[in-house]
Amino acid sequence: MCIELVLLRAADRLHPWHPERDFEFTNCGDQAMNGFPEERNAAIAAARQRDHFERVHQKYAAHYYDKWSLLYRSEFILAPLFEGIDLEGRLVADLACGNGHNSLLLRSRFPTASTVGFDISPTACAAYEQVVGRPAYCVDLLDSEMRHSKFDAALVIGGLHHMVADISSALRTIHSMLRPGGILMMFEPNARFVLQWARDIWYQSDPMFDAQSEAALDHDTLLRATDGRFRCERLRYLGGPAFYLVLNSAVLRLPLRAKALLSRPLFVLERLHGRLRPRWCHSSFVARWIAQ
Repeated sequence: MCIELVLLRAADRLHPWHPERDFEFTNCGDQAMNGFPEERNAAIAAARQRDHFERVHQKYAAHYYDKWSLLYRSEFILAPLFEGIDLEGRLVADLACGNGHNSLLLRSRFPTASTVGFDISPTACAAYEQVVGRPAYCVDLLDSEMRHSKFDAALVIGGLHHMVADISSALRTIHSMLRPGGILMMFEPNARFVLQWARDIWYQSDPMFDAQSEAALDHDTLLRATDGRFRCERLRYLGGPAFYLVLNSAVLRLPLRAKALLSRPLFVLERLHGRLRPRWCHSSFVARWIAQ
């Protein structure tokens, strides 16, 4: 093991992380609530999302972090994001980190990677620290900016589409967290999906969603919103039968026992579906961007 990694691990034990020193975030949440209309709207949307996640957290965790959902994440989401890169010994921000299972999957592939969680939900941050054994910070990415430590990479799995109230500000914050050449890896719902109209109705009618503060994303529009701060290195569209019945079993109210019985054949169908090329066939996309 190289001396740098030894020192990193020793520093982890002897020098705890402190957000005010190691990250130096600026946060304008209280000011935004009294500021311009667009700032107030973003702050209100962030508060809605925080309250929403606090309400659905327990049910969300039971379905999205079970064995089969984690297998789906590993094969269909994280494998294409990690392909061709090496995160060993790197510092990675897990954004909208939830309970931390994405960090665990990342570290199972890159054991010497060091992860830090960020989420708008205090409950999620507490769970992250318990599950992963790494620090997590309650941060609103819509009105924060990092001015000190820089990450080698950031991972956001289904988090950006909860930030549509001010997606440009969220992207600026994420860019401020990354060193030049740092990697941003994402998985998000695809707004160009042929059944997007049905998903819009679903968002409006299902209490598992908060339609006022989340929406599917068009990748190309999202990239343009960065104003040249990122370039796209990899883009892949995905999301077939297993996306709905395995990963999103909570939304479809599929019992966990039924999910266990159906997952293996659904994974076979998902692999076949992944061969389809047109983006309108797919409910989601994964993308890997490089900070400029």
